[in-house]
Amino acid sequence: MKKYSTRHLILVALFATLTYIGTSIRLPMPALIGNPFVHLGNTVVLLSILLLGFKFGSLAGAIGFAIFDILNGFAPEALYFVFECYVIGFVATSIWKISGGRDKHFYQLLIPITAACLTKLLLTFIKGVVVAYLAGSSFYLSLVISSSSLFPSIINVITTCLLTLILYYPLKHLLHRYYHQ
Repeated sequence: MKKYSTRHLILVALFATLTYIGTSIRLPMPALIGNPFVHLGNTVVLLSILLLGFKFGSLAGAIGFAIFDILNGFAPEALYFVFECYVIGFVATSIWKISGGRDKHFYQLLIPITAACLTKLLLTFIKGVVVAYLAGSSFYLSLVISSSSLFPSIINVITTCLLTLILYYPLKHLLHRYYHQ
């Protein structure tokens, strides 16, 4: 059995808390389906995945999103966002490893960050289609409804990409100092 340090636990708890806080700071957006809003939670999740790795980063994001959903009236969607954190974590870390896992220059982060953000957009679109279809819309109408509701997600994805690129290096430096005291 592999042992994990107290630092792992602290960092997962920290990033889960930051995910909750980042998701709580939100700007509601109009949409035909659901209650979308622009928030910073996705940025924190992606940063946690890149900084802590797939296992701990995805876990932190899943915990943060689940707690947010349960406490803010989105409990039926909590399991979906847990699943989404792990899918995005898998995509980001897989692309990261394929590209050599280098992060010396910001453009080396661009590919895994962009892949994660596009995955988020695709998963949101698919979820919108399924929700509209289950609500009684035809498949074609479900596609239209989901497409028309993507604007907040596009804003979230752009914000996530930019903020992750800006915040990654300072946070990596802080974590490096924390781990090597």
